[in-house]
Amino acid sequence: MATVAEIWRHPIKSHGRDSLSEIAVIAYQTLPWDRAWAVTHAESDADGSDWAPCNNFSIGSKAPLLMAIDLAFDENTQKITLTHPDRPTLTIDPNHDSDAFIDWVTPLMPANRAASARLVKAQTRGMTDTDYPSISIGNLASHRDVCAKLGQDISIKRWRGNIWLDGLNPWQEFDWIGKSIRIGSVTFDVKEPVRRCMATTANPTTGIRDADTLKALNSWGHQNFNVYAIATSDGAIKRGDTLEVL
Repeated sequence: MATVAEIWRHPIKSHGRDSLSEIAVIAYQTLPWDRAWAVTHAESDADGSDWAPCNNFSIGSKAPLLMAIDLAFDENTQKITLTHPDRPTLTIDPNHDSDAFIDWVTPLMPANRAASARLVKAQTRGMTDTDYPSISIGNLASHRDVCAKLGQDISIKRWRGNIWLDGLNPWQEFDWIGKSIRIGSVTFDVKEPVRRCMATTANPTTGIRDADTLKALNSWGHQNFNVYAIATSDGAIKRGDTLEVL
């Protein structure tokens, strides 16, 4: 029986992650507070009013040191505390402290990339990498398969997934594409695999690229890991909830 092992959200796109024991889900929305803010760069005019593709933002595929950011998000105050091995701890209100955040994150950006410019809030839904409100679902057995291929243990934080399931066969999640599933009290339509980028090669503890995850994936004839799904009902998900393929 497959069960929920971990739940993660990423309040600031590509800038840290927040672990949860349970979460309420709203139909046809991203996870609450997942990618609720994003960091535009100097060559982007995105302002959060509409969904925009990831090339408008500072992201881990272009700036690997960003992958070592951790954060804690307080929903009541909407304050975020950021940590990184190379930076002092910073607590901000992301709706008002964009300048302080940019000052903090600038040393983590490569000199040959467009500089981070503004912290913007999504006004319609979380700024995931898809042009629909996706929630990503991962399979820990597939993760262990990648670790075995690499010959090293890597953190699931590299994959920036939302809901992680255990108790499946490796790569079983790809069989759900085009089908509906239920996790806890939430139903999902599984849309497509997540095609992976260079962000996954960076260690989420150090921000150093130290694992050729893309080569490992391509050894199976694809560059995919996790699946994107759309929630089709309101409900709640908590650790230990079971999976049902409908």
